Amino acid sequence: MTDAYQRFSPARIWTLATSTVTQLVRMKIVAFLAVFCVIVVAAAFAFPGLDAEQQLKQLKSVSFGAQLVFALIIAIVATALLLPKDVEDRTLYTILAKPVPRVDYLLGKLLGVLMLMGAGLIIMQIVCSAVLWIREGMVVNETIASIKERYKGDVPPEAMASVMTNIHAQGLAWSLHLGTLAIFLKGAVIASLALLISTFASSTLFTVISAFCMTVLGHGEGLLREYFMRGDATIWQTALSIAIAIICPDLSLFEAVDAVVIGKAVSATSVLYMIWAAGLYVVGYTAVACFLFKDKEL
Repeated sequence: MTDAYQRFSPARIWTLATSTVTQLVRMKIVAFLAVFCVIVVAAAFAFPGLDAEQQLKQLKSVSFGAQLVFALIIAIVATALLLPKDVEDRTLYTILAKPVPRVDYLLGKLLGVLMLMGAGLIIMQIVCSAVLWIREGMVVNETIASIKERYKGDVPPEAMASVMTNIHAQGLAWSLHLGTLAIFLKGAVIASLALLISTFASSTLFTVISAFCMTVLGHGEGLLREYFMRGDATIWQTALSIAIAIICPDLSLFEAVDAVVIGKAVSATSVLYMIWAAGLYVVGYTAVACFLFKDKEL
C-alpha cells in the first residue's frame, strides 16, 4: 500500500499545485495585478503628443513590459521563496512525512507557480485588450475628425482607407495573445531554472541573484554564442560558448513581443518553435532539479 502511495501521482501534484497558488496569493505576490491595471489605463492617455499609430504602439509596449515584469517576479522571486518558506514553516517536513515523493513535491510547486503566472497574464491580457480596444476607437474618431477638418469635409476615400489601415494594424489583434504566450513561455523557463537553483542554493538571496543574472545573460546568449563561435575562436572560447548554451537558456527565442508591438505577424512555425524550446528547457531544468533534490539533506 505504501509503495503504491509513493508512486507518481497527478492528483497529488495537482493538490500541491493548488496549495502553492494559495500560498503565493497569501504572500501578496498578485498585488502587482492592481498596479498593472493602473499602469495600462494611465498609458492609454500618456502620449497625447504622438500620432495615432504611435499611441497604440506605446500602449502595447507598456502593457507587455508590465506583463514581463510580473512574469519575472513570479518566476524568480516567488519560486525562490517557496522552498525556504516551506522549510521555515516546517511545511516541507510535514508533506514529505506523509510520505510524498520529492519529485511530486517539486512538480507540484512548479505547476503552482506556472498556474498563478498563467492566470495573472490572462487577466492582464484581458485588461490590456479592453483598454486597447477602447483607446483604438477613440483614436479612430479623433483621426477621422482631424482628416475631415484638413480636407474641409471632402476626404479622398483612399486617404481615409490608408490611415485607418495603419491604425487598425496597431490596434487590437489576435497576435497580442501570442505576445502574452511568449512572455509566459519565457517565465516558465526562468521559473524552472530558479527552482533548479533553489534545490542547491544556500539562501533565497543567492537564488534570486543567480536566477536574475542567468536571465540577463540569457537575453544576450545569442550574441555571446556568435562571438565565441566565430571562425578564429580558441578551443577555450568554444568550450565557454558550449557551457553557456547548456547552463543558460537562450531567452532570445521568446522575443515575439517585439514583432507584436510593431504590428508584424508571427508565423505558426515561430510559435511552435517557441513552445518546443520552452518545453525542452522546462523538462531539462526540472529533471536536474528533481535529481539534485532527491538526495538533498533537509
